[in-house]
Amino acid sequence: MDRIASAFSRAQAENRAAFVAYLCAGDPDFDTSLAACRALLSNGVDVLELGVPFSDPLADGLTNQLAAQRALESGITAAQVLELVRRVRAEFPEAPIVLYTYYNLVFAKGIEAYVKSAVDAGADALLTLDLPPEEADEVNRACAAHGLRTVFIVAPTTPARRLPVIAKAATGFIYYVSREGVTGVRDSMAANIPEALAAIRSATKLPVVVGFGISTREHVAQVAKHADGVVVGSALVNVIRDRIDDRASVGEALAKKARELVAGVGRG
Repeated sequence: MDRIASAFSRAQAENRAAFVAYLCAGDPDFDTSLAACRALLSNGVDVLELGVPFSDPLADGLTNQLAAQRALESGITAAQVLELVRRVRAEFPEAPIVLYTYYNLVFAKGIEAYVKSAVDAGADALLTLDLPPEEADEVNRACAAHGLRTVFIVAPTTPARRLPVIAKAATGFIYYVSREGVTGVRDSMAANIPEALAAIRSATKLPVVVGFGISTREHVAQVAKHADGVVVGSALVNVIRDRIDDRASVGEALAKKARELVAGVGRG
């Protein structure tokens, strides 16, 4: 069983949702980013989703846009992102790592080369935000050849007829975006999550995670009742943002935030 499947199977056996955490790789610099990853995976995070810094992150709200900007301004490169993955993999051999990226970055390096380098570094899956499954055959073939799982997104506006297409393209898990628009902290959760998940599960046996706008323990608890995994990003990235002038405190602050949020994943 691969690391992703193992993480979700373990969570299910413990009667809880898996906790998926997003950070932008290299935000605000390499060393602090490594400390941030270490803090999350040492404090209950099941799956680490690492955003690859990109100059035009169209699916991301202001929080994650600024995180990518900080990473790029610090000089983070594609090679350093992979080095970050290697370092995390060495310390956490069983933790699933998902690369959250944009197709321009994959295409520019060469699809085969990008996928191979991700696998060699220790990544488990690839989520290419702006690549629809109908156009993903080349990426999917490369991923299948090298053992890299694929993650695809379902949105509230996705027609039911597209669900089997998305499900067929995914081999890791399905990511349900609970709101229209971009990433970011929200005050309340969308109301139709159970119905949306039921529709997705009619098309796939893969785990289904829910993200976008989940920012409190209460939000996590609401989603964990229904989803196989809960994704939190902006609320964690904000911890880094708020400590830009005291980077040595980022790890401890993220550890505390992770423990607070992860406490909501139980279904008992």
